[in-house]
Amino acid sequence: MKILVLNCGSSSLKYQLIDMESEEVLASGKYERIGEEEAFITHKVNGQKIEIVHPAKNHEEAVDFTLKQLINPEYKVIDSLDEINAIGHRLVHGGEKIAESVIITDEVIQVLKDCTELAPLHNPAGIIGIEACKKVMPGKPMVGVFDTAFHQTIPEERYIYPIPYEYYEKYGIRKYGFHGTSHMYVSKRLAEIENKPIENLKIVTCHLGQGSSICAVQGGKSVETSMGLTPLAGIPMVTRSGDLDPSVVTFIMKKEGKTARRSRRYIK
Repeated sequence: MKILVLNCGSSSLKYQLIDMESEEVLASGKYERIGEEEAFITHKVNGQKIEIVHPAKNHEEAVDFTLKQLINPEYKVIDSLDEINAIGHRLVHGGEKIAESVIITDEVIQVLKDCTELAPLHNPAGIIGIEACKKVMPGKPMVGVFDTAFHQTIPEERYIYPIPYEYYEKYGIRKYGFHGTSHMYVSKRLAEIENKPIENLKIVTCHLGQGSSICAVQGGKSVETSMGLTPLAGIPMVTRSGDLDPSVVTFIMKKEGKTARRSRRYIK
């Protein structure tokens, strides 16, 4: 079985074609600057890195051109797109409605739309990627893997903020957590390395990069994580302050004579 895995950004597309029987990555790459004349793809196959400048007005065109590279006679890894059995999408926000990987249906797409306000940069891009695949590869089964799903096991007393409960009821303001796919994988892999049942382990996993988070995993389930309503909370990151005393913002506003909008550059 061969699976095409996609991670769609607002103007980018990362991909891998994986042979699930051998667990081999047959090809991978990234399409950048989608929507611009200078759009280009970096395609990696058989130890080669091929960079091609090719305008893509939208994700549909980017997906279409990416697929053509997989069957390009010069460096093809499959003979036909029919060899691709399914498509996996890395998606960010499923809110409280999605707690595991799911077959993508119209209902799942609606959940993505409903959660767009919570992930305005990522969810629309994910929807675009799904719709592009529908047009380019109609009928192929698609699965969505959500960053927030793994953290749906966090107890209520830990995900509810100490603010008026009505804001959770009306607007869904709560801790959601992110990087769930990473924390789930790392905790399972550690259990394998230790040769111990994950149900018996208490693990702290660390996802470290441009965005970083920490997760407490008990018995294979997330019970606490550092990120919150958005990926800005938690530990300090490259361009994110992490947890910050809220008085810092109002103090700077007062000292610098700035509005809340102008103060955003201090805390993003």
